Amino acid sequence: MHIRKKDKVKILSGNDRGKVGEVLKVFPDTGRIIVEKVKMMKRHTRKSQSAPQGGIIEREAPVNVSNVMLICPKCNAAARTGTAVLDDGSRVRTCKKCGEMLAN
Repeated sequence: MHIRKKDKVKILSGNDRGKVGEVLKVFPDTGRIIVEKVKMMKRHTRKSQSAPQGGIIEREAPVNVSNVMLICPKCNAAARTGTAVLDDGSRVRTCKKCGEMLAN
């Protein structure tokens, strides 16, 4: 998966198109991610020990990973990612626009 936790991403489609947020959680088996303050949904919850108030709670819903694009920290633009192999054999993500290595 080309998106990881704590990456900054830009939403490409849907009602939240153009928003930028940080990835909170990644689900590689389903190809979905949860992005901060994007695709907010209302969840009706019953009173419990973990939620003593109960009521309507607003939280983020998963977004398909194909609908987001990683933002490069160097060029500060949405860019595709590639992989590069270093001399020691390890692989790192790179920005296709500026060629900068992205933190893993």
